[in-house]
Amino acid sequence: MTDLVPVRRALLSVSDRRGIVDFAHRLERLGVELVSTGGTATALRAAGLAVRDLSELTGFPEILDGRVKTLHPAVHAGLLFRRDDPAHARTLEAHGLPAIDLLVVNLYPFETSWTEGADRHQMIERIDVGGPAMIRAAAKNHAGVAVVVSPDDYDLVAAELEATSGALSLATRRRLAARAFARTATYDAAIAAWFAETEGTEPLPPVLPLSLGRVEVLRYGENPHQQAALYAAPGPRRGLAAARLVQGKPLSYNNLLDADAALALAAELAQGPPAAVVVKHANPCGVAMAPTLAEAWARALRADPVSAFGGIVALTRPLDEATARALSGTFLEVVWAPGAEPAALGLLARRPALRLLLGEFPDPRRSITHLRTIAGAYLVQTHDCPSEVPWRVATRRAPTEAEWRDLAFAWTVARHVKSNAIVLARDGATVGIGPGQPNRLDSARLAVARAAQTAARAGADRPGADGAVAASDAFFPFPDGLLALAEAGVRAVVQPGGSVRDAQVVAAADAHGLAMVLTGARHFRH
Repeated sequence: MTDLVPVRRALLSVSDRRGIVDFAHRLERLGVELVSTGGTATALRAAGLAVRDLSELTGFPEILDGRVKTLHPAVHAGLLFRRDDPAHARTLEAHGLPAIDLLVVNLYPFETSWTEGADRHQMIERIDVGGPAMIRAAAKNHAGVAVVVSPDDYDLVAAELEATSGALSLATRRRLAARAFARTATYDAAIAAWFAETEGTEPLPPVLPLSLGRVEVLRYGENPHQQAALYAAPGPRRGLAAARLVQGKPLSYNNLLDADAALALAAELAQGPPAAVVVKHANPCGVAMAPTLAEAWARALRADPVSAFGGIVALTRPLDEATARALSGTFLEVVWAPGAEPAALGLLARRPALRLLLGEFPDPRRSITHLRTIAGAYLVQTHDCPSEVPWRVATRRAPTEAEWRDLAFAWTVARHVKSNAIVLARDGATVGIGPGQPNRLDSARLAVARAAQTAARAGADRPGADGAVAASDAFFPFPDGLLALAEAGVRAVVQPGGSVRDAQVVAAADAHGLAMVLTGARHFRH
Protein backbone atom coordinates (compact mmCIF):
# COMPACT_ATOMS: atom_id res chain seq x y z
CA MET A 1 0.00 0.00 0.00
CA THR A 2 1.32 3.47 -0.89
CA ASP A 3 1.07 6.68 1.13
CA LEU A 4 1.16 8.78 -2.04
CA VAL A 5 -1.82 11.09 -2.52
CA PRO A 6 -2.46 12.47 -6.01
CA VAL A 7 -2.80 16.22 -6.47
CA ARG A 8 -5.57 17.05 -8.93
CA ARG A 9 -6.64 20.50 -7.78
CA ALA A 10 -4.62 23.29 -6.17
CA LEU A 11 -5.79 26.54 -4.57
CA LEU A 12 -3.22 29.33 -4.90
CA SER A 13 -3.62 32.61 -2.99
CA VAL A 14 -0.39 34.41 -2.17
CA SER A 15 0.79 37.85 -1.10
CA ASP A 16 4.43 37.05 -1.80
CA ARG A 17 4.44 36.14 -5.50
CA ARG A 18 8.07 35.12 -5.73
CA GLY A 19 8.27 31.96 -7.82
CA ILE A 20 4.51 31.42 -7.99
CA VAL A 21 4.27 31.64 -11.79
CA ASP A 22 6.99 29.06 -12.39
CA PHE A 23 5.50 26.79 -9.72
CA ALA A 24 2.03 27.08 -11.29
CA HIS A 25 3.43 26.23 -14.73
CA ARG A 26 4.95 23.04 -13.30
CA LEU A 27 1.60 22.16 -11.70
CA GLU A 28 -0.26 22.80 -14.94
CA ARG A 29 2.08 20.55 -16.89
CA LEU A 30 1.14 17.76 -14.46
CA GLY A 31 -2.57 18.30 -15.20
CA VAL A 32 -3.36 20.00 -11.88
CA GLU A 33 -6.39 22.30 -12.00
CA LEU A 34 -5.47 25.78 -10.73
CA VAL A 35 -7.93 27.72 -8.59
CA SER A 36 -6.97 31.19 -7.46
CA THR A 37 -8.09 34.54 -6.07
CA GLY A 38 -7.71 38.25 -6.76
CA GLY A 39 -4.24 39.46 -7.60
CA THR A 40 -2.79 35.96 -7.68
CA ALA A 41 -5.26 34.90 -10.36
CA THR A 42 -4.48 38.02 -12.37
CA ALA A 43 -0.75 37.36 -12.23
CA LEU A 44 -1.17 33.73 -13.29
CA ARG A 45 -3.44 34.59 -16.20
CA ALA A 46 -0.98 37.25 -17.34
CA ALA A 47 1.60 34.46 -17.54
CA GLY A 48 -0.66 32.45 -19.85
CA LEU A 49 -2.00 29.99 -17.27
CA ALA A 50 -5.56 28.67 -17.22
CA VAL A 51 -7.00 29.63 -13.84
CA ARG A 52 -10.40 29.04 -12.29
CA ASP A 53 -11.69 31.82 -10.06
CA LEU A 54 -12.39 30.79 -6.49
CA SER A 55 -15.73 32.58 -6.68
CA GLU A 56 -16.73 30.12 -9.39
CA LEU A 57 -15.96 27.24 -7.04
CA THR A 58 -17.81 28.78 -4.09
CA GLY A 59 -20.64 30.39 -6.05
CA PHE A 60 -20.09 33.53 -3.99
CA PRO A 61 -18.19 36.70 -4.95
CA GLU A 62 -15.39 38.36 -3.05
CA ILE A 63 -16.89 41.06 -0.82
CA LEU A 64 -15.83 43.78 1.62
CA ASP A 65 -12.80 44.78 -0.44
CA GLY A 66 -11.52 41.23 -0.42
CA ARG A 67 -11.85 40.74 3.35
CA VAL A 68 -14.22 37.86 2.66
CA LYS A 69 -13.28 35.56 -0.20
CA THR A 70 -11.89 32.28 1.20
CA LEU A 71 -14.05 32.09 4.32
CA HIS A 72 -16.59 29.81 2.73
CA PRO A 73 -17.84 26.23 3.39
CA ALA A 74 -16.87 25.18 -0.12
CA VAL A 75 -13.24 26.04 0.56
CA HIS A 76 -13.01 24.52 4.01
CA ALA A 77 -15.02 21.43 3.14
CA GLY A 78 -12.70 20.84 0.18
CA LEU A 79 -9.69 21.09 2.50
CA LEU A 80 -11.05 19.27 5.56
CA PHE A 81 -12.92 16.27 4.24
CA ARG A 82 -11.33 12.93 5.11
CA ARG A 83 -10.43 10.97 2.02
CA ASP A 84 -10.79 7.67 3.89
CA ASP A 85 -14.33 8.43 5.12
CA PRO A 86 -17.11 7.47 2.64
CA ALA A 87 -19.61 9.63 4.49
CA HIS A 88 -17.41 12.68 3.96
CA ALA A 89 -17.11 11.88 0.26
CA ARG A 90 -20.90 11.54 -0.04
CA THR A 91 -21.40 14.88 1.70
CA LEU A 92 -19.13 16.68 -0.75
CA GLU A 93 -20.85 14.98 -3.68
CA ALA A 94 -24.32 15.88 -2.36
CA HIS A 95 -23.38 19.57 -2.13
CA GLY A 96 -21.36 19.64 -5.34
CA LEU A 97 -18.18 20.65 -3.52
CA PRO A 98 -14.81 19.84 -5.14
CA ALA A 99 -11.84 18.52 -3.18
CA ILE A 100 -8.74 20.68 -2.80
CA ASP A 101 -5.57 18.56 -2.70
CA LEU A 102 -2.92 21.27 -2.53
CA LEU A 103 -3.13 24.65 -0.79
CA VAL A 104 -0.53 27.29 -1.62
CA VAL A 105 -0.95 30.31 0.66
CA ASN A 106 1.30 32.87 2.23
CA LEU A 107 -0.09 35.49 4.52
CA TYR A 108 -0.55 39.23 4.33
CA PRO A 109 2.85 40.83 5.04
CA PHE A 110 2.17 41.89 8.62
CA GLU A 111 5.79 41.57 9.82
CA THR A 112 7.18 43.38 6.77
CA SER A 113 4.69 46.21 7.20
CA TRP A 114 5.74 46.57 10.83
CA THR A 115 9.40 46.72 9.86
CA GLU A 116 8.64 49.37 7.23
CA GLY A 117 6.80 51.57 9.72
CA ALA A 118 3.25 51.22 8.44
CA ASP A 119 0.61 53.23 10.29
CA ARG A 120 -2.01 51.66 12.54
CA HIS A 121 -4.71 51.45 9.85
CA GLN A 122 -2.32 49.70 7.47
CA MET A 123 -1.22 47.29 10.18
CA ILE A 124 -4.78 46.30 10.99
CA GLU A 125 -5.47 45.68 7.28
CA ARG A 126 -2.39 43.44 7.16
CA ILE A 127 -3.91 41.03 9.69
CA ASP A 128 -4.83 37.99 7.61
CA VAL A 129 -7.95 36.07 8.62
CA GLY A 130 -8.81 33.73 5.79
CA GLY A 131 -5.23 32.67 5.12
CA PRO A 132 -4.49 31.25 8.59
CA ALA A 133 -7.90 29.52 8.64
CA MET A 134 -7.17 27.74 5.36
CA ILE A 135 -3.62 26.88 6.37
CA ARG A 136 -4.75 25.33 9.64
CA ALA A 137 -7.48 23.36 7.90
CA ALA A 138 -5.12 21.94 5.29
CA ALA A 139 -2.37 21.22 7.83
CA LYS A 140 -4.80 19.46 10.15
CA ASN A 141 -5.93 17.28 7.27
CA HIS A 142 -2.40 16.53 6.01
CA ALA A 143 -3.40 12.87 5.71
CA GLY A 144 -4.98 13.86 2.41
CA VAL A 145 -3.95 17.47 1.72
CA ALA A 146 -0.62 19.24 1.22
CA VAL A 147 -0.09 22.86 2.27
CA VAL A 148 2.74 25.14 1.14
CA VAL A 149 3.27 28.42 3.00
CA SER A 150 6.64 29.55 1.66
CA PRO A 151 8.13 30.02 -1.83
CA ASP A 152 11.19 28.24 -0.46
CA ASP A 153 9.25 24.96 -0.66
CA TYR A 154 7.98 25.29 -4.24
CA ASP A 155 10.87 23.44 -5.82
CA LEU A 156 10.77 20.62 -3.27
CA VAL A 157 7.06 20.05 -3.85
CA ALA A 158 7.20 20.38 -7.64
CA ALA A 159 10.16 18.03 -7.89
CA GLU A 160 8.38 15.32 -5.90
CA LEU A 161 5.18 15.75 -7.93
CA GLU A 162 7.18 15.40 -11.14
CA ALA A 163 9.00 12.32 -9.85
CA THR A 164 5.76 10.57 -8.82
CA SER A 165 3.48 11.55 -11.72
CA GLY A 166 1.59 14.08 -9.63
CA ALA A 167 1.50 12.72 -6.05
CA LEU A 168 3.00 13.67 -2.70
CA SER A 169 4.20 11.34 0.05
CA LEU A 170 2.92 11.34 3.61
CA ALA A 171 6.40 12.31 4.86
CA THR A 172 6.33 15.41 2.70
CA ARG A 173 2.79 16.31 3.73
CA ARG A 174 3.73 15.96 7.39
CA ARG A 175 6.81 18.13 6.96
CA LEU A 176 4.78 20.78 5.16
CA ALA A 177 2.09 20.66 7.85
CA ALA A 178 4.67 21.23 10.58
CA ARG A 179 5.99 24.28 8.73
CA ALA A 180 2.45 25.52 8.21
CA PHE A 181 1.56 25.40 11.91
CA ALA A 182 4.87 27.08 12.75
CA ARG A 183 4.00 29.86 10.32
CA THR A 184 0.53 30.52 11.72
CA ALA A 185 1.93 30.40 15.27
CA THR A 186 4.66 32.96 14.56
CA TYR A 187 2.24 35.12 12.58
CA ASP A 188 -0.21 35.34 15.46
CA ALA A 189 2.65 35.91 17.91
CA ALA A 190 3.89 38.81 15.78
CA ILE A 191 0.43 40.40 15.85
CA ALA A 192 0.26 39.97 19.63
CA ALA A 193 3.77 41.46 19.98
CA TRP A 194 2.77 44.48 17.86
CA PHE A 195 -0.29 45.09 20.01
CA ALA A 196 1.83 44.76 23.16
CA GLU A 197 4.34 47.32 21.88
CA THR A 198 1.89 49.83 20.48
CA GLU A 199 -0.58 49.61 23.34
CA GLY A 200 2.09 49.76 26.04
CA THR A 201 0.78 46.72 27.86
CA GLU A 202 2.49 45.14 30.86
CA PRO A 203 6.14 44.11 30.28
CA LEU A 204 5.64 40.67 31.88
CA PRO A 205 2.24 39.46 30.61
CA PRO A 206 0.64 36.18 31.74
CA VAL A 207 1.47 34.73 28.30
CA LEU A 208 4.55 35.85 26.36
CA PRO A 209 4.05 35.38 22.62
CA LEU A 210 7.31 34.84 20.75
CA SER A 211 7.66 35.26 17.00
CA LEU A 212 11.22 34.68 15.83
CA GLY A 213 12.22 34.33 12.22
CA ARG A 214 15.52 32.71 11.29
CA VAL A 215 17.84 35.32 9.81
CA GLU A 216 20.91 33.23 9.28
CA VAL A 217 22.34 29.78 10.02
CA LEU A 218 25.70 30.30 11.70
CA ARG A 219 28.78 28.17 11.06
CA TYR A 220 28.57 26.80 14.60
CA GLY A 221 27.81 27.88 18.15
CA GLU A 222 30.18 28.74 20.96
CA ASN A 223 32.12 25.60 20.02
CA PRO A 224 32.48 23.81 16.67
CA HIS A 225 30.40 20.81 17.77
CA GLN A 226 27.35 23.03 18.51
CA GLN A 227 24.79 24.14 15.93
CA ALA A 228 23.58 27.74 15.97
CA ALA A 229 21.43 30.25 14.12
CA LEU A 230 20.45 33.90 14.45
CA TYR A 231 16.73 34.63 14.89
CA ALA A 232 15.09 38.04 14.98
CA ALA A 233 11.78 39.28 16.34
CA PRO A 234 9.33 41.05 14.00
CA GLY A 235 9.18 44.81 13.73
CA PRO A 236 11.88 47.41 13.15
CA ARG A 237 15.28 45.98 14.00
CA ARG A 238 17.54 47.90 16.32
CA GLY A 239 21.17 47.79 17.31
CA LEU A 240 23.31 44.92 16.12
CA ALA A 241 20.46 43.14 14.31
CA ALA A 242 20.10 46.18 12.03
CA ALA A 243 23.82 46.72 11.40
CA ARG A 244 25.26 46.46 7.90
CA LEU A 245 28.25 44.17 7.34
CA VAL A 246 30.54 46.27 5.14
CA GLN A 247 33.40 43.80 4.89
CA GLY A 248 34.59 40.49 6.28
CA LYS A 249 33.10 37.06 6.84
CA PRO A 250 29.61 36.60 8.33
CA LEU A 251 29.50 37.06 12.08
CA SER A 252 29.88 33.97 14.24
CA TYR A 253 27.85 33.13 17.34
CA ASN A 254 30.62 34.45 19.62
CA ASN A 255 31.10 37.53 17.44
CA LEU A 256 27.42 38.37 17.83
CA LEU A 257 27.46 37.98 21.61
CA ASP A 258 30.60 40.08 22.01
CA ALA A 259 29.53 42.74 19.52
CA ASP A 260 26.18 43.09 21.28
CA ALA A 261 27.96 43.60 24.61
CA ALA A 262 30.27 46.22 23.08
CA LEU A 263 27.42 48.06 21.37
CA ALA A 264 25.28 48.16 24.52
CA LEU A 265 28.05 49.93 26.45
CA ALA A 266 28.97 52.22 23.54
CA ALA A 267 25.32 53.30 23.29
CA GLU A 268 25.45 54.55 26.89
CA LEU A 269 28.61 56.55 26.18
CA ALA A 270 27.48 57.92 22.82
CA GLN A 271 26.28 61.29 24.16
CA GLY A 272 29.64 62.11 25.73
CA PRO A 273 33.09 62.69 24.21
CA PRO A 274 34.33 60.24 21.55
CA ALA A 275 34.69 56.79 23.13
CA ALA A 276 35.97 53.34 22.26
CA VAL A 277 34.89 50.06 23.85
CA VAL A 278 36.87 46.83 23.58
CA VAL A 279 35.13 43.58 24.53
CA LYS A 280 36.47 40.06 24.85
CA HIS A 281 34.29 37.08 25.78
CA ALA A 282 31.35 39.40 26.53
CA ASN A 283 33.33 41.48 29.06
CA PRO A 284 34.70 44.97 28.49
CA CYS A 285 38.49 44.87 28.76
CA GLY A 286 39.29 48.45 27.74
CA VAL A 287 37.03 51.50 27.63
CA ALA A 288 38.07 55.14 27.17
CA MET A 289 36.82 58.60 26.29
CA ALA A 290 39.01 61.31 24.74
CA PRO A 291 38.84 64.50 22.65
CA THR A 292 39.33 62.47 19.45
CA LEU A 293 38.23 59.01 18.43
CA ALA A 294 41.78 57.93 17.60
CA GLU A 295 42.94 58.93 21.07
CA ALA A 296 39.97 57.14 22.68
CA TRP A 297 40.94 53.95 20.83
CA ALA A 298 44.59 54.31 21.85
CA ARG A 299 43.62 54.72 25.52
CA ALA A 300 41.14 51.82 25.41
CA LEU A 301 43.80 49.59 23.86
CA ARG A 302 46.39 50.71 26.42
CA ALA A 303 44.06 49.65 29.25
CA ASP A 304 44.54 45.94 28.40
CA PRO A 305 46.39 45.29 25.12
CA VAL A 306 46.72 41.57 25.80
CA SER A 307 42.97 40.99 26.11
CA ALA A 308 42.25 43.29 23.17
CA PHE A 309 44.00 40.88 20.77
CA GLY A 310 41.20 39.26 18.74
CA GLY A 311 38.63 41.46 20.44
CA ILE A 312 35.52 43.36 19.42
CA VAL A 313 35.53 47.16 19.20
CA ALA A 314 32.57 49.56 19.26
CA LEU A 315 33.11 53.26 18.56
CA THR A 316 30.78 56.13 19.42
CA ARG A 317 31.69 58.30 16.41
CA PRO A 318 31.93 57.61 12.68
CA LEU A 319 35.21 55.92 11.84
CA ASP A 320 37.77 58.41 10.53
CA GLU A 321 41.02 57.81 8.70
CA ALA A 322 43.28 58.35 11.73
CA THR A 323 41.32 55.86 13.85
CA ALA A 324 41.17 53.31 11.03
CA ARG A 325 44.94 53.55 10.67
CA ALA A 326 45.39 53.01 14.41
CA LEU A 327 42.95 50.08 14.47
CA SER A 328 44.91 48.39 11.68
CA GLY A 329 47.82 47.85 14.05
CA THR A 330 45.91 45.34 16.19
CA PHE A 331 44.31 42.02 15.26
CA LEU A 332 40.57 42.52 15.81
CA GLU A 333 37.61 40.33 14.96
CA VAL A 334 34.93 43.02 14.62
CA VAL A 335 34.71 46.82 14.55
CA TRP A 336 31.32 48.54 14.90
CA ALA A 337 30.79 52.25 14.21
CA PRO A 338 27.84 54.55 13.50
CA GLY A 339 29.41 55.43 10.13
CA ALA A 340 32.73 55.60 8.30
CA GLU A 341 34.65 58.02 6.07
CA PRO A 342 35.58 56.69 2.60
CA ALA A 343 39.28 56.93 3.45
CA ALA A 344 38.73 54.84 6.57
CA LEU A 345 36.88 52.20 4.56
CA GLY A 346 39.79 52.07 2.12
CA LEU A 347 42.30 51.50 4.89
CA LEU A 348 40.35 48.72 6.57
CA ALA A 349 39.69 47.05 3.21
CA ARG A 350 43.34 46.01 3.35
CA ARG A 351 42.39 43.84 6.33
CA PRO A 352 39.78 41.55 4.68
CA ALA A 353 39.60 39.27 7.72
CA LEU A 354 38.29 42.18 9.82
CA ARG A 355 34.51 42.36 10.03
CA LEU A 356 33.32 45.97 9.81
CA LEU A 357 29.77 46.80 10.90
CA LEU A 358 28.01 50.13 10.46
CA GLY A 359 24.66 50.95 12.04
CA GLU A 360 22.63 52.96 14.52
CA PHE A 361 22.84 52.82 18.30
CA PRO A 362 20.06 51.13 20.24
CA ASP A 363 18.35 53.31 22.81
CA PRO A 364 20.00 52.40 26.15
CA ARG A 365 16.94 53.60 28.06
CA ARG A 366 14.42 51.69 25.99
CA SER A 367 12.43 49.15 28.03
CA ILE A 368 13.51 45.93 26.36
CA THR A 369 12.51 42.51 27.61
CA HIS A 370 15.45 40.15 28.02
CA LEU A 371 14.91 36.42 27.65
CA ARG A 372 17.25 33.57 28.61
CA THR A 373 16.83 29.84 28.76
CA ILE A 374 17.20 27.47 31.66
CA ALA A 375 16.47 23.74 31.55
CA GLY A 376 12.90 23.38 30.33
CA ALA A 377 11.93 27.01 30.89
CA TYR A 378 12.68 30.66 30.18
CA LEU A 379 13.68 33.57 32.37
CA VAL A 380 12.36 36.98 31.34
CA GLN A 381 13.24 40.36 32.80
CA THR A 382 12.99 44.01 31.85
CA HIS A 383 16.02 45.97 30.72
CA ASP A 384 18.55 47.17 33.31
CA CYS A 385 18.13 50.84 32.52
CA PRO A 386 20.50 53.37 34.10
CA SER A 387 19.26 54.21 37.58
CA GLU A 388 17.81 57.60 38.41
CA VAL A 389 18.30 57.14 42.17
CA PRO A 390 20.24 60.11 43.64
CA TRP A 391 23.78 59.22 44.70
CA ARG A 392 24.84 59.84 48.30
CA VAL A 393 28.30 60.59 49.68
CA ALA A 394 28.81 58.22 52.64
CA THR A 395 32.33 59.20 53.74
CA ARG A 396 33.77 62.27 55.40
CA ARG A 397 35.57 63.19 52.19
CA ALA A 398 33.51 63.93 49.09
CA PRO A 399 34.93 63.15 45.65
CA THR A 400 36.76 65.90 43.78
CA GLU A 401 35.27 67.18 40.53
CA ALA A 402 37.62 64.96 38.51
CA GLU A 403 36.78 61.96 40.70
CA TRP A 404 33.06 62.52 40.20
CA ARG A 405 33.55 62.36 36.43
CA ASP A 406 35.58 59.17 36.67
CA LEU A 407 33.15 57.59 39.13
CA ALA A 408 30.25 58.17 36.74
CA PHE A 409 32.29 56.71 33.89
CA ALA A 410 33.42 53.66 35.91
CA TRP A 411 29.86 53.05 37.13
CA THR A 412 28.58 53.01 33.54
CA VAL A 413 31.24 50.49 32.56
CA ALA A 414 30.62 48.32 35.64
CA ARG A 415 26.99 47.79 34.65
CA HIS A 416 28.25 45.99 31.54
CA VAL A 417 30.84 43.76 33.25
CA LYS A 418 29.94 40.26 34.39
CA SER A 419 29.34 40.01 38.13
CA ASN A 420 31.11 40.21 40.47
CA ALA A 421 32.48 43.32 38.77
CA ILE A 422 35.15 45.81 39.83
CA VAL A 423 36.18 48.56 37.40
CA LEU A 424 39.16 50.90 37.93
CA ALA A 425 39.25 54.13 35.93
CA ARG A 426 41.35 57.26 35.71
CA ASP A 427 40.97 60.33 33.51
CA GLY A 428 38.08 58.86 31.51
CA ALA A 429 39.65 55.48 30.77
CA THR A 430 39.62 52.10 32.44
CA VAL A 431 42.95 50.98 33.91
CA GLY A 432 41.89 47.60 35.28
CA ILE A 433 38.75 45.45 35.20
CA GLY A 434 38.01 42.47 37.41
CA PRO A 435 35.02 40.57 36.01
CA GLY A 436 33.03 37.51 36.96
CA GLN A 437 34.83 36.21 40.04
CA PRO A 438 32.91 34.17 42.62
CA ASN A 439 33.74 36.71 45.33
CA ARG A 440 34.24 40.46 45.29
CA LEU A 441 37.67 40.34 46.93
CA ASP A 442 39.04 38.27 44.03
CA SER A 443 37.47 40.69 41.53
CA ALA A 444 39.14 43.63 43.31
CA ARG A 445 42.50 41.89 43.37
CA LEU A 446 42.17 40.94 39.69
CA ALA A 447 41.37 44.53 38.69
CA VAL A 448 44.39 45.79 40.66
CA ALA A 449 46.67 43.11 39.20
CA ARG A 450 45.63 43.91 35.64
CA ALA A 451 46.20 47.60 36.22
CA ALA A 452 49.68 46.87 37.56
CA GLN A 453 50.53 44.52 34.69
CA THR A 454 49.42 47.01 32.06
CA ALA A 455 51.38 49.84 33.69
CA ALA A 456 54.49 47.66 33.93
CA ARG A 457 54.28 46.64 30.27
CA ALA A 458 53.92 50.28 29.27
CA GLY A 459 56.85 51.31 31.47
CA ALA A 460 54.66 53.80 33.33
CA ASP A 461 56.15 55.65 36.27
CA ARG A 462 52.84 55.58 38.14
CA PRO A 463 51.53 52.28 39.58
CA GLY A 464 48.50 51.05 37.69
CA ALA A 465 45.75 51.80 40.23
CA ASP A 466 47.36 54.81 41.86
CA GLY A 467 44.95 57.74 41.86
CA ALA A 468 42.22 55.72 40.15
CA VAL A 469 38.58 55.42 41.17
CA ALA A 470 36.70 52.14 41.49
CA ALA A 471 33.16 51.03 40.74
CA SER A 472 31.56 47.91 42.19
CA ASP A 473 28.34 46.59 40.65
CA ALA A 474 27.08 45.41 44.06
CA PHE A 475 27.86 46.17 47.68
CA PHE A 476 31.03 45.14 49.50
CA PRO A 477 29.95 42.40 51.92
CA PHE A 478 33.16 42.91 53.94
CA PRO A 479 35.79 45.66 54.02
CA ASP A 480 38.47 43.34 52.53
CA GLY A 481 37.71 44.15 48.89
CA LEU A 482 37.74 47.86 49.62
CA LEU A 483 41.04 47.54 51.51
CA ALA A 484 42.62 45.77 48.52
CA LEU A 485 41.65 48.77 46.39
CA ALA A 486 42.84 51.33 48.95
CA GLU A 487 46.22 49.61 49.32
CA ALA A 488 46.68 49.82 45.53
CA GLY A 489 46.15 53.60 45.57
CA VAL A 490 42.45 53.90 44.66
CA ARG A 491 41.15 57.28 45.87
CA ALA A 492 37.36 57.08 45.43
CA VAL A 493 34.74 54.32 45.17
CA VAL A 494 31.19 54.09 43.92
CA GLN A 495 29.00 51.16 44.99
CA PRO A 496 25.30 50.50 45.64
CA GLY A 497 25.48 50.03 49.41
CA GLY A 498 22.92 47.94 51.25
CA SER A 499 25.16 45.51 53.11
CA VAL A 500 24.64 44.86 56.81
CA ARG A 501 28.32 45.83 57.10
CA ASP A 502 28.03 49.14 55.25
CA ALA A 503 29.16 51.01 58.37
CA GLN A 504 32.36 48.91 58.56
CA VAL A 505 33.08 49.46 54.85
CA VAL A 506 32.53 53.22 55.15
CA ALA A 507 34.72 53.34 58.25
CA ALA A 508 37.51 51.55 56.35
CA ALA A 509 37.17 54.08 53.53
CA ASP A 510 37.38 56.96 56.01
CA ALA A 511 40.43 55.42 57.64
CA HIS A 512 42.25 55.43 54.29
CA GLY A 513 41.04 58.87 53.18
CA LEU A 514 38.84 57.52 50.40
CA ALA A 515 35.69 59.14 49.11
CA MET A 516 32.76 56.74 48.81
CA VAL A 517 29.48 57.28 47.00
CA LEU A 518 26.43 55.03 47.36
CA THR A 519 24.08 54.72 44.39
CA GLY A 520 21.26 52.75 45.99
CA ALA A 521 20.94 50.53 42.93
CA ARG A 522 22.65 47.20 42.22
CA HIS A 523 23.59 46.10 38.69
CA PHE A 524 24.29 42.37 38.63
CA ARG A 525 25.01 40.92 35.19
CA HIS A 526 25.23 37.16 34.77
